[in-house]
Amino acid sequence: MVRPLPDGRGLPEGSGSVERGKAVYDNQCMACHGDQLQGGLGDRLVGGRDTLVQRDASKGPVKTVESYWPYSTTLFDYIKRAMPLLEPGTMSNDDVYAVSGYILSKAGIVGPDAVMDRQSLARIQMPNRNGFIPDARPEDFSRTQ
Repeated sequence: MVRPLPDGRGLPEGSGSVERGKAVYDNQCMACHGDQLQGGLGDRLVGGRDTLVQRDASKGPVKTVESYWPYSTTLFDYIKRAMPLLEPGTMSNDDVYAVSGYILSKAGIVGPDAVMDRQSLARIQMPNRNGFIPDARPEDFSRTQ
């Protein structure tokens, strides 16, 4: 699979509902990521919105899909290639779209009746989409001054 671009190019055919995503999540993801996506053996998936820009650095950022990831297409790509942990790459496109939708719904980014596919996933504006600063350094780091 070609890694999808933020605009959805490279995403495969398929679709999945948030409702289906909950069933897949409960079966394949909950053991590591918790019943409320709070983490455990695996990373926390939701919460932490705006913790990357908080003034009190002692609290630290909470890096989740909701707070950190700039593009929803990255969520699909990561789940498709790396999950579930003990059998990465075994989930169908439909199930990956469904789980992506479920996670985005639990984060309050899409509604509970959402259906994800290559077009709808690419249209999502993630909460931290504009929270990254382009790196203006030159690509060639081999030369020193």
